Amino acid sequence: MKRLGRGLLGALVGFVLSTLISLVLVAHYSPRQDRELEAAMTSVFFYGPVGAGLAFLVGLLW
Repeated sequence: MKRLGRGLLGALVGFVLSTLISLVLVAHYSPRQDRELEAAMTSVFFYGPVGAGLAFLVGLLW
C-alpha cells in the first residue's frame, strides 16, 4: 500500500513537472504561429500523461 501511495504521489508530481517543462519548451521552440495554443494542448494532453506514467512507475518500483 505504501508503494502505491508513492506511485500516485509521483504520478501527480510527474504530471505537473512534465507539463510545466514541456509548456516552456514547446512555446519557445515551436515554429508555428499559434505557439501558445499548441504548447498548452501538447503539454496537457501528451507530455503530462507521459510524465505521470513514468513517474508512477518510478514511484512504484522505488
